[in-house]
Amino acid sequence: MNRILLGNSEIFPSKVVCIGRNYIEHIKELNNEVPQDMVFFIKPNSAISDKLVFPKNQNSCHYEAEISFLIEDNKISAVAFGLDLTLREVQSKLKDKGLPWERAKSFDGAAVFSKFVSFDGDISKLGIELYINGELKQKGDYSLMINKPNEIISDARTFLSFEDGDILMSGTPSGVGKFSIGDEFVGKILLNNEIIIECDFKVI
Repeated sequence: MNRILLGNSEIFPSKVVCIGRNYIEHIKELNNEVPQDMVFFIKPNSAISDKLVFPKNQNSCHYEAEISFLIEDNKISAVAFGLDLTLREVQSKLKDKGLPWERAKSFDGAAVFSKFVSFDGDISKLGIELYINGELKQKGDYSLMINKPNEIISDARTFLSFEDGDILMSGTPSGVGKFSIGDEFVGKILLNNEIIIECDFKVI
């Protein structure tokens, strides 16, 4: 199984629980409707990676930066910078046909994470930034989320169980787009506008 790092400890999540359409401006940029209910999808353990690999046999892939949480005892215990990689053209075709998104969202390497950092502070003070080749592409924070992380956990638990070590990805702010092999990503998680996590990935 694939693993994440919490400090120097290895953890093997059973799954990544993701919420879609959780930032208004991101909904607008994709011309989607604001959902009445939370939109969930799952990425399997096989999607987890600490490397940013452009998907094989694809001409296009989108990045989506997300504040990501480690779940233990059904509560947030740690935080990381995450990337939800999306085959947007594939996703659009599937949505048009009313079909599931797995081909677009759950491929190998589609959930990329920094190291996780233990966190028991105020999640309402968290924010995220993504830079690609030195340019700020995405910036968001807790205040912009339609559904807050603890609400997402509660709603998700009405139909699934979190195993200890599972991950919650809390949605992406506006600014998603295409990327290419060789691009250099720098991701940041901020607490009260102070950096608590900074990571870098070069697309291979």
